[in-house]
Amino acid sequence: MSPEPLSTFHYHACAHGFSARFTRPFEYQIDAQAASALPIIGGHGQARVENFQFREFLSFRKAYTHVSGACEKKPDGTVSHNTLVISAIEGLNILDILTADRIVARMYSKYELEKREREKEKKKEKKEKKEKENEEGSFTIVGSRFENLRIADCDVNIKLDLDTFEKIPTYASALNNFENKGDFFKIAHDPFRTGHSIEKPGPNGIFLCSCVKEMKLDCAGVTQVGHAFSVPGFGKIFLGELVIKHGHRTLTMIRLEIGSAVSAAGTVVQADSNGKPYPPGG
Repeated sequence: MSPEPLSTFHYHACAHGFSARFTRPFEYQIDAQAASALPIIGGHGQARVENFQFREFLSFRKAYTHVSGACEKKPDGTVSHNTLVISAIEGLNILDILTADRIVARMYSKYELEKREREKEKKKEKKEKKEKENEEGSFTIVGSRFENLRIADCDVNIKLDLDTFEKIPTYASALNNFENKGDFFKIAHDPFRTGHSIEKPGPNGIFLCSCVKEMKLDCAGVTQVGHAFSVPGFGKIFLGELVIKHGHRTLTMIRLEIGSAVSAAGTVVQADSNGKPYPPGG
């Protein structure tokens, strides 16, 4: 009898609360704050940073992250590999323009493996094996949110489009929705409002979009293009950016392109997750 092949699940998740690189008036790299990563075997990781301040440019009261991954065995024989990623920041102030009480990114993913008899495994056809190798985990970002986000001392009213993303928990479902010009197509076909639609990605392609459904701000001089606000003398603030790949998603609650007397690029509250079994389909 041939030995049973090794079968395992490779977990992956990481998160951080804040990071930035300043290029004007001087060059300075702020390392990823409150960064945590999940071991490939699963388990738990966490990090916290409190009372952070960089010169008079930015500060936050607290940033924390935690990642967890574990296997759940159900009575029907189904095995589910579950991963949770949380990233949050509180008391944020960037150049006295962008402030927030709290920002949270929450991502939960699961990869289910059905219990199969050994004989059926041996008799799988090549086509079935290929289809199995293309399977992927499902994702949800329910729980992500902005609390009291303000720009130039003006309230930003934000509503996340969680319903749409609950309908596309996998890359395959997002691709199908895009191809059929569903709700996700409206979000992803021209994410930066350039006037030009992207072509449909392939099976190993990538989508970049925003999970923000509505963002309203009545503030002098501030303009909106897509999921970004442009602030005079400050730069651009991108909200709720989501990268979707096959079996892999990254949520960045705020991405900054600061270009004024002070120039910098930065991310605020990011969560990233995927995971695959080995061998594929095993």
